[in-house]
Amino acid sequence: MGSCFPKQLERRKAISTERKALRDLHQSVGEDFPACAYRPPDRKNWMAGINPKKVHVNTIVWPGTHDSATDKIGIPCITRPFGQCQTMSIYKQLVTGTRVLDIRVQKDRRVCHGILITYHIDVVIKDIKKFLSETKSEIILLEIRTEYGHQDPPDFDKYLVDELGEVLINQDDNVFNKTISELLPKRIICVWKPRNSPSPEAGAPLWNSVYLNDDWIDTDLPSTKFENNLKCLSEQPPISSRRFFYRVENTVTPQADNPVVCVRPVTERIHEFARLFITECFSRGIADRLQIFSTDFIDEDFVDACVAVTYSRIDHGKA
Repeated sequence: MGSCFPKQLERRKAISTERKALRDLHQSVGEDFPACAYRPPDRKNWMAGINPKKVHVNTIVWPGTHDSATDKIGIPCITRPFGQCQTMSIYKQLVTGTRVLDIRVQKDRRVCHGILITYHIDVVIKDIKKFLSETKSEIILLEIRTEYGHQDPPDFDKYLVDELGEVLINQDDNVFNKTISELLPKRIICVWKPRNSPSPEAGAPLWNSVYLNDDWIDTDLPSTKFENNLKCLSEQPPISSRRFFYRVENTVTPQADNPVVCVRPVTERIHEFARLFITECFSRGIADRLQIFSTDFIDEDFVDACVAVTYSRIDHGKA
C-alpha cells in the first residue's frame, strides 16, 4: 500500500506536466490552419453545403465519435461514468455534424462498452434512418464491431443488409475517388468487423475491416497520445493514394492503476486540443494524411474544425 502512494503522485505529476506541455504549445502556435474560421451555416447538412459535386470521398475530414452509442450506457451515476463517451443520441450526433459512428455490439445485438450494456442496435438504426430521411446529401461512415471479449451476433451481416440495404454503398476501391454526388442516392459506408464470423467479401454491401484502420494508443497521458497520433499519422500514405480510411482519435483512456477512472475527467485532458492537433498536422507537413478525426463527447467546435479543413481542400485545393 505504501509503495502505491508515491507511484500515484508520480503519475499525477506526469499528467500535469503533459497537460502543461500541450497548453504551452497551444499558446505558442495557436490555432492556425486553412479556413480555420469557417463555420458551416447548417451542420445537419454540412456536406450539402460545400457542394457534393466537388467533394470527393478521400478529401473529406470526417468528424467522428468514439464509442458513439454510449449516451445511456450502464446505470446512471453508478456505472455510467466509467463507460459513457458521448452524451448525445446517435440522431443528435448526426444533426450536430458527426459523420463517423463507432458502434460496439454483443451476441444479443445490444450495444456495449466492455462489460457495460445499453440499448438494442435497433435504436441506433432507427436514429440513422430518421436522419437520412431528413437530409439528402449526407454520407455516413458506420463502423459496427463485436466488442472485445464478446461473441458475434448471429446472422448480423444479414440483419444489417436487411435494415440498410437500400442506402448501403457497396465495398469498392473506386469509392475513394468518387464525389458525394456520384454515390447518391446511396448514403452509408458500413464497415462490419466481426470477431469470428466471416468478413464481408469484395463487392458486398458491407465493407470489411481492412478498409478502416487506426492505431489505438492505450494511455491517459495527453501529450503522449497527441505526439503518438501525429507520429502514426505521418506513417500513413497520403489520402490521394490511400484505399482505406484512417482514423485518429483525439482521446485518452482511463487506466486501472490510476485513481481517476471515469471517462470524462480523463478524456478532457486532450479534448480541448483538437484544433491544435490540426494546426500541427499542417505545421509538420502531414495534413494530407488526415481523414477521420474522432473524439469523446463531440461538440460543434470539433465538427466545425473538421468541416473547415474539408472546405479548404475543396475551395483552395490545400491539404
